[in-house]
Amino acid sequence: MIDGIINVYKERGFTSHDVVAKLRGILKQKKIGHTGTLDPEAQGVLPVCLGRATKVCELLADKTKEYRAVLMLGTVTDTQDMTGEILSKAEVTCSPEEVRACISRFTGEQEQIPPMYSALKVNGKKLYELARQGVEVERRARKITVSRIEIERIDLPEVEFSVECSKGTYIRTLCHDIGAALGCGGCMKTLLRTRVGPFLEEESVTLAAIEQYRDEGRLEEIIRSTDSVFLQLPKAVLLEKALRLVQNGNPLGRGALALEGENRPQDGMQIRLYSQDGRFLAVYEWKAEKDSYRAVKMFL
Repeated sequence: MIDGIINVYKERGFTSHDVVAKLRGILKQKKIGHTGTLDPEAQGVLPVCLGRATKVCELLADKTKEYRAVLMLGTVTDTQDMTGEILSKAEVTCSPEEVRACISRFTGEQEQIPPMYSALKVNGKKLYELARQGVEVERRARKITVSRIEIERIDLPEVEFSVECSKGTYIRTLCHDIGAALGCGGCMKTLLRTRVGPFLEEESVTLAAIEQYRDEGRLEEIIRSTDSVFLQLPKAVLLEKALRLVQNGNPLGRGALALEGENRPQDGMQIRLYSQDGRFLAVYEWKAEKDSYRAVKMFL
């Protein structure tokens, strides 16, 4: 079984589940999971976890993401992108300066109402299934954070921009809301995901390329180790006598491990933990009130 993460470049026309299904065939392995859905018409970075690394799927889904999108002003659709049914069209009379000023107001923490055409569930049913039946239900606004928006090109009615945002942000809805704020409506024309946490577009590989790496016996060149997701955390090496404690997921005292560098335990500080022979074991977190490290995620 292969353990690790492949930075897949999802091409247009594939769902995230399609990518996982195809990789299972390419790698002849069942234990594979993706790290958050990407619309079929969208392209770009989709980290896929293999084997033991599937334990980080949820953690990667929480990472900050970056996108490049094209907003089509003057067109409103039921899906908030160009694949949907057109609900209204309007003349775009705003100036580039007005567009810039409006978009700049969409940075920071804000509330966003998820679109009906999404995989979110209400009473056990996915919203897009209800939408296809012509049913619209009330959705609660969710807090999101847009850290950065940069306009790349304005060629009205099109506006191309890059955005850095938190988990749960719908770029389709962002386009829709910008259009509404400008008074002419808008929807998303294209979407490219350029980053998920430490995984970048320029380092991603297509499914066809993965097949080629497999055929050439070079898969190890594109598989990133599980601990690569946690390189921002201080490294600690477990003392041999404490290995059984970790194997059972038990708390660890200060004396059970050696922190590298000049790091000292601080409340809430997480560490990546290795065995004496260099195996990545777990992520632990220091709890000051307990005077010990507690397991966050195990990778034994």
